[in-house]
Amino acid sequence: MSKLRAGLIGLGAMGRNHARVLSNLDGVELVGVVDPAGDTTGTLRAPVVGEVSDLIALGVDYAVVACPTALHESIGLELAANGVCALIEKPLAQSVEAATTLVEAFEAAGLVAGVGHIERYNPSLQSLRTRLEAGELGEVFQVVTRRQGPFPHRIADVGVVLDLATHDIDLTAWVTGREYTSVSAHTVSRSGRLHEDMVAVVGQLSDGTMVNHLVNWLSPLKERSTVVTGDKGCFVADTLTADLTFYANAAIDTEWEALRAFRGVAEGDMVRFAIPKREPLLVEHERFRDAVEGKESDIVTLRQGLRTVDVAGAVLRSAAEGVTVAIPPVARS
Repeated sequence: MSKLRAGLIGLGAMGRNHARVLSNLDGVELVGVVDPAGDTTGTLRAPVVGEVSDLIALGVDYAVVACPTALHESIGLELAANGVCALIEKPLAQSVEAATTLVEAFEAAGLVAGVGHIERYNPSLQSLRTRLEAGELGEVFQVVTRRQGPFPHRIADVGVVLDLATHDIDLTAWVTGREYTSVSAHTVSRSGRLHEDMVAVVGQLSDGTMVNHLVNWLSPLKERSTVVTGDKGCFVADTLTADLTFYANAAIDTEWEALRAFRGVAEGDMVRFAIPKREPLLVEHERFRDAVEGKESDIVTLRQGLRTVDVAGAVLRSAAEGVTVAIPPVARS
């Protein structure tokens, strides 16, 4: 069986990681890369060209789009118009309007297209989702995420909400299987850039679950934490180390009649799960390759990526206007 011919657009920090994985991915041949600066590392085996049209001329089955977010719309539309499937780095686009345009273009062309929300392939979050689906936490009360670290100088066209908080928005909806219904947010900019570099979000999901996101580019401490609290305890996923820990809720017994109606909690057993730890980016590429080959595969669809951009837009609108923003449910076809 012949290999799929893949292309890559963008050789920044994330693009170089995509190049590394594509160069060794079973069933795939990296046949070309687009970057105006060329191959600054001198390590690529594939030719580097200056324009997307040059890559298309090489003959590619699909392309990975890892260029600045502001270019996703124009490049994605060019790929769709030429019959090329695409895996587009998150966020899907810089606005709901641009994201919608991309969704409609790829759907109209009947092409496989996905968004690179890599946290869905983190072993700790995959295990967490499976355990929530199995009811191991009982009723879910709250999802809290913390994502902080130093400013990445490679990011210039969007702020921390679209670049980082979209990770937390997507993973929260995915692990719980619920949609956002409202958000309230505050942002600040302390680094002298045009866009925000810190955000605090309080939101609600469709089943009433409370969500909290703290995201910033202003901390020397790098942290990637997801805590899900429920009736039976809480799960803590560290996506930097791919560890998942469960803290059990030990029942509180009391003989005091006045407190008997209070459902209290107590510290119970702690379990750290042993889970296989494959590289999330490799798994993401394997799933997208399978989808292009026509196999059943759980990629992040463009419509799911659009929903995340929609929620991120609501976060920015809430912060700008100082109001809670309601998010309408997704229209079902």
